[in-house]
Amino acid sequence: MAGQPHFVIVGGGTAGWIAAFIIQDSLKRLKLEGRISVVESSRIPTVGVGEATTAAFHVFLKHFGIDIFEFLRECEASYKLGIRHQDWRRPGYTYYGPIDDPHQVVSAPPGAPPDYLNVYAVSVGEPVQDMHLFGPLLEKKKAPWALKPDGSLIPLGPFQPAYHFDQSLVGKYLKKKSQGVEVVDNVLASVERDAESGDVRALVFEDGERLAGDFYIDATGFGKKLIVKAMKAPWVSYAHELPVNRAMPFWLDHPREAELPNYTLAAAQSSGWMWQIPTQTRFGCGYVYSDAFLSPDEAHAEIERVLGRTVEVRGDIRFEIGRLENAWINNVLAVGLSSSFLEPLESTSIHGTIVQMMMFAGQYLRDPKAMTPALRADYNRRVGRQVDDFRTFVNTHYLVEREDTPFWREVKANRIHPETRERMAHWASHMPRRSDFPDYLFGLPHVETQLHYPVLDGLGLLDRALAKEEMARDPALRKFARETHESLVKEYRLASTKALGHRVFLDHVNQMAPI
Repeated sequence: MAGQPHFVIVGGGTAGWIAAFIIQDSLKRLKLEGRISVVESSRIPTVGVGEATTAAFHVFLKHFGIDIFEFLRECEASYKLGIRHQDWRRPGYTYYGPIDDPHQVVSAPPGAPPDYLNVYAVSVGEPVQDMHLFGPLLEKKKAPWALKPDGSLIPLGPFQPAYHFDQSLVGKYLKKKSQGVEVVDNVLASVERDAESGDVRALVFEDGERLAGDFYIDATGFGKKLIVKAMKAPWVSYAHELPVNRAMPFWLDHPREAELPNYTLAAAQSSGWMWQIPTQTRFGCGYVYSDAFLSPDEAHAEIERVLGRTVEVRGDIRFEIGRLENAWINNVLAVGLSSSFLEPLESTSIHGTIVQMMMFAGQYLRDPKAMTPALRADYNRRVGRQVDDFRTFVNTHYLVEREDTPFWREVKANRIHPETRERMAHWASHMPRRSDFPDYLFGLPHVETQLHYPVLDGLGLLDRALAKEEMARDPALRKFARETHESLVKEYRLASTKALGHRVFLDHVNQMAPI
């Protein structure tokens, strides 16, 4: 229909379809009659990669009325209740980063600081993970569900999980669930731009067909076909503070008789770290390493030595870690891997896509003619700060004790970002607080104390004496925190004995008849 703004999303992977869902939903909310097209090609094979999310993806699915059990079945997905960090602090030491927040289920006394339970756990030398429901579930590889006597499922808590899946299946699933979105099956060849304004006016495909639009979302991944190749967006590198620059992915089968992990495994190696992401059918794995310390052949050999078996790797990908200086230029906005890339240590890619698109749709989306340079500048400032925070959080994981290889000695001595050091200097005299993380994402989820405490605690970076001193200032709060902590630990350990094994739960879901 003439006069309708046309939003064109280039790239039909997970990021592209997330963008389509969120923009379409917001156009309806704004009563803005708009047309949405997703450009993807059936001629370009989709490479399945094991991917992990944060709980933001669960919120996304629920918001759009997607049945979680159907999603688990059709995408061969599994739960991610946290991350198992293995050998980071030092070889042989493991800690978990559960993603639930026990503060959500406790009514704090008036005036209590938001993170008082974390502070108490540190003050008594107990692992922060122990007071999380997901803590014992992670250790026992269980799902946050139990069976009623009648055979139906009952959730063990209100906490939101995350997921592991094959990203190629999720892109297809979201495409199937979309409604009213035009799919353009073609291959982009070039971009037409307005000579005066610099805006993109149309896409030109390999077969000569042309698609005109008003606003474009670049979801072309590492190709960055609009935002960099057409719009020449500059790049902000994080290569110094995040020194890994290659990934060697591979798949592993997992035996049916073994329990299925409900965590992403991040296992530190000689020159980086290795991931394992369990889908229902196999492990998506890879070694993220620095080629300044290891050649591809040496990396492959290390994988096989660590696993004790031969491994068929699926390539060796060299990447740039960093972000666009501006993710939104003229009428082009980049999301997903087109916008930024960090090593996948904390599953920031899909999380960032969801939050960025929710923020764009909730605060900046207008008829394209009304999207001003001031709106673009404000969006770019906030997204840039978001990704910088991701960088600093990931960089914090490298504050380790180990110095057993040249890579770890170099990281420890020279690759810690000044902002990471500033935060640690502040936390040397103040326990981490939510107020340390200003809200510039309009209340949308971000990496704040909920995720920092298990990592900082697991790496031994929190001062127990400081935590004891803070708790001693308020004896009544300390007493409440002690009783609450002991109650949560006891309750969650008991709950874990009733929880279904992760594989048993998924088998149960797969046997359920679709509604």
